[in-house]
Amino acid sequence: MPILSTRSQLAIGLVLALLMAVTRGQHFATVNLPSASWAVFFLAGVFLRSRWVFPALFVEATVLDFSMVALGTVGDWCTSPAYWILVPAYGALWLAGRLYAGWHRDQALSLVVLALTVVVGAFACHLLSSGGFYFLSGRYPEPTLAGFLPRIAHYYPRFLANLALYVGVAAALYVGLRAYFNARTMEVGR
Repeated sequence: MPILSTRSQLAIGLVLALLMAVTRGQHFATVNLPSASWAVFFLAGVFLRSRWVFPALFVEATVLDFSMVALGTVGDWCTSPAYWILVPAYGALWLAGRLYAGWHRDQALSLVVLALTVVVGAFACHLLSSGGFYFLSGRYPEPTLAGFLPRIAHYYPRFLANLALYVGVAAALYVGLRAYFNARTMEVGR
């Protein structure tokens, strides 16, 4: 993945932060959009070089979650001691994005690499977040591996679909914008 200009990275970072704010648990949005949080962390890993972005996005997610619980607009079901397992869970997505950025080439085969990276990164995130919540939240009496496994089949496809939707849109935008700017560069060079 070519390293983007600081200005481009800042613009992408602001768009990702805004996307998380308007889709995370419908805290502010009046439209029921699927949560983009997983995609935000993955795409931040792909496009944003600075390491401070990950903790900044996690702080944003935490402030959104806890402020809405404090205001009573959402329940506190997910705010348990297991909440902090989201750090390595989202870190898995961010790392998957970083890895993909290094593997990316401007060729069609990169779509296969992207898809596999998304699936593996999402699975790692799901195991950590859902597994952490199931085993560490205290919400489930006597949690067992046998009790957790069906939850993977039930919840993972939906989270993967949301992630794939947003990453697919981002990939299409990336390809379209690259083609547009490459064409403009060629016109200017004539």
